[in-house]
Amino acid sequence: MVSPALNNLISSFVESLDAEKGYSANTCRAYLHDLEEFGSFIINSLRADRVRADEVNGLMIRAYLGFLHKKNKKTTIARKLSAVRSLFRYLVKHGFIRDNPADLILTPKQGKTIPAYLPVDDTFRLLDSIKTNNLLGLRNRAIFETLYSCGIRVSELADLNVSDVDFTGHIVRVLGKGSKERIVPIGKNAVKAIKAYRERLQRESGIHPDENGPLFLNMNKGRLTTRSIARILEMLVRECALLTPVSPHTLRHTFATHMLNAGADLRVVQELLGHKSLSTTQRYTHVSIDKLMETYDKAHPRR
Repeated sequence: MVSPALNNLISSFVESLDAEKGYSANTCRAYLHDLEEFGSFIINSLRADRVRADEVNGLMIRAYLGFLHKKNKKTTIARKLSAVRSLFRYLVKHGFIRDNPADLILTPKQGKTIPAYLPVDDTFRLLDSIKTNNLLGLRNRAIFETLYSCGIRVSELADLNVSDVDFTGHIVRVLGKGSKERIVPIGKNAVKAIKAYRERLQRESGIHPDENGPLFLNMNKGRLTTRSIARILEMLVRECALLTPVSPHTLRHTFATHMLNAGADLRVVQELLGHKSLSTTQRYTHVSIDKLMETYDKAHPRR
């Protein structure tokens, strides 16, 4: 049996991530982007129009990693290698190739990084600086109050519908990675901001606050995209004159850090964030330990 072209099998593999594993559209796009880059590198290296999957060997994959080292961080290289490994596991499993050429490739060692976050004062300053004298201002205040209050991913926030928020019980139903549902609390400030936005929305457009559909709407009354939310935050950070670069994910890091610094249990924070592995959540404890050591150095008389 002649092995099909690598690019065709990449498409089949990415389709299987959606159909068989329930991966989100964003995750599938990321896999496709990384694997198309890999496929292009292999084709260019061989100076061929097409490459069969069984023509790829470990030396080619190592050459690809060398190419990535020129312009990517170790975390990015590890992610791209993981995508390549997953692809070849799929090809072996379905009989397209006999041996996995990525089996003996080692993942580059990664230094532990402390996630960027905002101090409490800067977080409050950012949220309180959002003007609420019009519909868009009310919406923006509600968006970022919710992100900080719940610690959810920006993609999860963009996917929220009105019916996902229990305004009485102060909880939100979130659909996370792998279509896994979880329940997270939402604070009174975020609830108040959402109510103010939806009530103003009703007055200006006739959309009832309880009418189901996207919770946060763009100017055309459609669902806001993650890219739009990031752009809005970038504008607000400039207006607020914060020196620290802030993305929607920074607010998620900030939520986790503030919770742990205030004494929240690590496993509770893991559940709230929707992390599959506790080790992912443990990254935030480094920030707490740094704060603890700083306090110790200032306070202990015989340090």
